[in-house]
Amino acid sequence: MFLSGLDETDRQIVEALIRNARISYSDLGELVGLSRVAVKSRIDALEKRGIIEEYTTIINPQKLSGAVSCYFEIETEPSSLKTVTDILEKDEMVTQIYLVSGRSRLHVHAVAASQEELESFLEQTMHRLPGVRDMSCNIILSRVKDIKGLRL
Repeated sequence: MFLSGLDETDRQIVEALIRNARISYSDLGELVGLSRVAVKSRIDALEKRGIIEEYTTIINPQKLSGAVSCYFEIETEPSSLKTVTDILEKDEMVTQIYLVSGRSRLHVHAVAASQEELESFLEQTMHRLPGVRDMSCNIILSRVKDIKGLRL
């Protein structure tokens, strides 16, 4: 559906990597009917084209004792948007920043080690952002559905 620029074999490779990014080239080759070397060559080409960006481990903050995961909706003055995104991008507690349509303009995810750390982050960072017209903070209670990257 979204992978119309890829042939069927590349689509199968990408789908298999989404299910298990740790699959071996040999196992992947068996799955798609290619040699280990041919699979590696195709994956290298997909990485070079920027279709596959990275392989990573995703930590579920709700499974860590005391961790607090939250998101912010932030509306800024247009002239402050770049400054606000620059400040948030440098903060290690911020995990994702999205520029969105609508009134809010920014959707920001953050993970704190504790309730106290979240309170400090609010006081020291979020409440000091320049040009903020409105901001809301929502604590994430549980993960219902979370698809990383592109839905196939």
